[in-house]
Amino acid sequence: MQPFELPDFYMPYPARLNPHVDIARAHTRTWAAGMGFFEPQEGHHIWDATDLEQHDYGLLCAYTHPECDSTELDLITDWYVWVFYFDDHFLELFKRTKDTAGAKKYLARLQDFMPLDGGPMPEPTNPVERGLADLWTRTVPAMSMDWRQRFAATTTALLDESLWELANITEGRIANPIEYIEMRRKVGGAPWSANLVEHAVGAEVPARLAATRPLEVLRDTFADAVHLRNDIFSYEREVQKEGENANGILVVERFFGYETQHAADVVNDLLTSRLQQFEHTTLTELPMLFAEHTVDPAEQAAVVAYAKGLQDWQSGGHEWHMRSSRYMNKGRTTENSPVLLGKPVGLGTAAAYAFSVVTAVLSPTRVKSFVRPRFEQVGPTALPEIYMPYQLRLNPLLDTARENLLSWGARIGLHEPIAQLGGRPLWRPQDLAECDLVLCAAGIDPDATIAELDLAANWLAWGTYVDDYYPQVFGSHKDMIGAKQQGQRFAACMPLDADPAPPATNTMERALTELWGRTTAVLDGDQKQEFRRVVEVFLAASEWEVANDITNRIPDPVDYVEMRRRTFGSDLTMALSRFSHGQLVPPKVYRSQTIADLEHTASDYATLLNDLFSYQKETQYEGDFHNAVTVLRNFLECGKDEAVGMVNDLMTARMHQFERIVTSELPTLYAEYDLTPEACAALDRRAAELQDWMAAILNWHRHSGRYPEAQLEERYRPAAEPRPSHDFRHPTGIGTSALRIDGLQRSLDRIPAEQGVAP
Repeated sequence: MQPFELPDFYMPYPARLNPHVDIARAHTRTWAAGMGFFEPQEGHHIWDATDLEQHDYGLLCAYTHPECDSTELDLITDWYVWVFYFDDHFLELFKRTKDTAGAKKYLARLQDFMPLDGGPMPEPTNPVERGLADLWTRTVPAMSMDWRQRFAATTTALLDESLWELANITEGRIANPIEYIEMRRKVGGAPWSANLVEHAVGAEVPARLAATRPLEVLRDTFADAVHLRNDIFSYEREVQKEGENANGILVVERFFGYETQHAADVVNDLLTSRLQQFEHTTLTELPMLFAEHTVDPAEQAAVVAYAKGLQDWQSGGHEWHMRSSRYMNKGRTTENSPVLLGKPVGLGTAAAYAFSVVTAVLSPTRVKSFVRPRFEQVGPTALPEIYMPYQLRLNPLLDTARENLLSWGARIGLHEPIAQLGGRPLWRPQDLAECDLVLCAAGIDPDATIAELDLAANWLAWGTYVDDYYPQVFGSHKDMIGAKQQGQRFAACMPLDADPAPPATNTMERALTELWGRTTAVLDGDQKQEFRRVVEVFLAASEWEVANDITNRIPDPVDYVEMRRRTFGSDLTMALSRFSHGQLVPPKVYRSQTIADLEHTASDYATLLNDLFSYQKETQYEGDFHNAVTVLRNFLECGKDEAVGMVNDLMTARMHQFERIVTSELPTLYAEYDLTPEACAALDRRAAELQDWMAAILNWHRHSGRYPEAQLEERYRPAAEPRPSHDFRHPTGIGTSALRIDGLQRSLDRIPAEQGVAP
């Protein structure tokens, strides 16, 4: 008996089969035998020829890469045979035996078989090394150094993050949902597959675009969908037979307390949501990216070919899972997949389905993200018990800094009237006083001098003002161009050299120019560049919120969590404290997964906490969808109280993970990199700073006047006149987004090329 019935999958475009499939099958049989894949390994049976035949990776690659020639298909198929063999080889030799020390040595040697410059390699000692050496030599000569670096990075992540799975198996630990999605991308290898798509379609993503949000989203949504689909099909084998615990269905079962069938359906809903996020990004964000970066036709064609290759992989990968003996696939056949009316089927017709707008009205999962009312009378939020293991410390200079912030706000112009708001100010003096941002700053840095405390409070005030300004001015007026142009002017307020910033045109620019000068006076060139980057990340995330406001769209859950870190400005406040550690910690350590997890868990705790306290403010008074309670209510179709409880559970899980990193993973990191006592002390300070940061943010939310209903009524009611259900100048609802996208493109076309638009 299967543990659950397979759900109905969202797959609006059919798979196509590469005509060279039989040649690839024959080639890879010979290649695998030559690499030694069928030989016993240290007394363990990994594969024999029958295993390879039954799994049929030639069919997988023929479905996922339907247009490449025979030579390319042979190469791609060999890569997939190698990666699946590695997965099973690692399982038998290290996961089952829980040999962590041996696993680290094994993985470390594999780095030597990926020389970026094509240099010499050591002599292979096992089939995995032998296969990687052969494949690397056959693959990289045709690609640029930028692609080689990206491919080596994703291959390394795929290999090294197997240690994360091994650690969880050894401890009997199941990841929380946010952690699982992040780590599964690396363990599962889909970003690696995305790099191979570039090779297969003969179109590299331009290096200057590879790190932009739209390309990141295409890669990450592709990865999430590939892995979530695999989790559904492989649950029976992985969880019930192999004892693995890195499976999305198992994560949902344990975290939410769902039965297996319900958990499988939820995972399938998330799979659908990620596929639709891929389509949404392709249709709405790629055109903007091309306009902003003046992308030439050849580069645009390369990006579109890459996106099309990722789409082919999704449909082909689904088809293979439905047929391969490696997976549980009874109860569904490829013949009963839904067919879109008016669309052709059969070999060579998939192009007719590419990013089809018809799917927008046929998918309930997509529709519900666009039709929820903007304003709801939700009342005050009954807060659950909030877990906080760290003690609050407050700076004794709090009262002095409060007076200083009020004086700075008046001097810098935070209370000036704004034309787009009918001549009223965004903030009144009493709003700044009631918000009490100094209370937050005083907890974040309890040992700061008055100058440091004033600077921190000023940055918090500026960021909060921007956070209010973008939705109320750009979002409510559906002014994406205004938001983009504002971002460009902000960039000019942060010069990296000695040139002065241009004259400010509004309060936000005036404040940023002053703050930038005060902050960067003590930073070196690299630190200035890094700090400017984190400010721009925050501003770009604010533009993302405006884009969602314009399309009336509730974000996808995964996209929301990842973008919420940016809209909250977490990187901005964290970067300032990191610079204070000087050069004690090597940059590669700051780039490690352990430090990223440390900062992400703290950030997620704070953002989810903010969403609990701000739910009434955003939902009832601002009509803002960007709240975790709203996102979960929409995705899981549950009530407010249930969603509030889930948000609190996610907060608590992230805090527990933070504690685990501090107590267990940081000491391991210190030993792995052989850090000096001074570097270890700096990272211990970093963890303590994040503990202060989280405790301060909770205390501020509990005592700030920004969220209580009485203050909300007084602050918003005078301006909260009844709003028309339809704005005929800017239509909303299903089927109208294309009008806005076209209008946006026309507006972007009118921007002079030399003016540009900030990313």
